[in-house]
Parts: sequence; C-alpha cells; structure tokens
Amino acid sequence: MTLEYDLFWSFRSPYSYLVTKRLVEFERDYDVKANVRPVYPIAVRIPGFFKQVNPMWPPYLLKDTVRIAQMEGLPYAWPSPDPIVMDLASGEVPEEQPYIRRLTRAGVLAAEQGKGLPFLYEISTVIFGGVKNWHEGDHLRDAAKRAGLDMDALDAQAEKETDRIEAVITANEAAQKAAGHWGVPLMVYEGEP
Repeated sequence: MTLEYDLFWSFRSPYSYLVTKRLVEFERDYDVKANVRPVYPIAVRIPGFFKQVNPMWPPYLLKDTVRIAQMEGLPYAWPSPDPIVMDLASGEVPEEQPYIRRLTRAGVLAAEQGKGLPFLYEISTVIFGGVKNWHEGDHLRDAAKRAGLDMDALDAQAEKETDRIEAVITANEAAQKAAGHWGVPLMVYEGEP
C-alpha cells in the first residue's frame, strides 16, 4: 500500500529546492507518494513579513543554504532574477509578481497531471542551480520537458484557468496552516507535520 503525504512547497524557498532531490529519491526507492501542494512564499502570503523579520535572518539563511547545498552536493546560487519581485532595502513586496505566480500556477497544473514532484525538481534546479536569467529563453521549457511536461501548454492553461488555479493555491495555503505550520518545505503525513 502506497503511503502518501502532502508536500507544501514554494518556488522561492531555497530549502524547498534543497530537499527535493531527496524526495524524488524517496519516491523512487520506497512505496511513497508526495501529493504536491504548491503555495506562495511567505513574502506573498504574509504581507509585511520582510519588514518585520529579524535582520540577522536573511544573511543566516544564505549561509545555511550554501552549507546544505555543499553537504548535499547540489549546485546552488541565489536565483537571478529572484522569483519574488521586491525592494530588498525596504522589504516592500508589490502585488504584481510575474515570476512566482507563473511558477506556482504551473506547479499546480503539473501536480494535477501527476508530475508535480518531477516538475518541482527540474524547475527548482534551474532556478537555484546557478542559471542566470532562468526565466528567459528555453530554460523553463527544457526543465518542464525533462519532467514530461510542456511549459507553453502549462502557461496557456494557467492563463485560461487563473481563478480556478488561484483557488487551489488558496486551499493549499489553508491546509498548510491547518496542519499547524507556515514554512516550506512542509511534509504532512496523516495530519502530522
């Protein structure tokens, strides 16, 4: 009997990227399945988060994620561009978010097509793996193709079904909160985070 868990995951989280290879291996090696539930990052979900965060946290996050990437043998660099458009000095996050909304909506569609985890792995490897201008050219198309998906088709479907997909993301965020946590990656098994 396949054991299933909910995976709450964000395309802006370096920790989400850093665990995904292990989750892919976990599914490959055991009778386990991730129910991929993309959520928006805290910068979008929690207004003003970066205006209130301890100023020691961002530099520590960078140090910690570099360390984890080295231990895991993963390529790693902070994304260029950042999937979140924001003013780093003020912590202001505008409503218009072209990158993260596109990625998260595509992630929902990939999950609905049964290819959520491969999509997360391939796309996040491009975003956090040191590819400059990951949003341009064929970077995302090629990554989606490696996951068995067509990025152009995902984008077209997301454009047609924006309201429905946003409702799925909102439901994912509510389920994440109901599980008793806000951070990502979050794995919930039988109601236990």
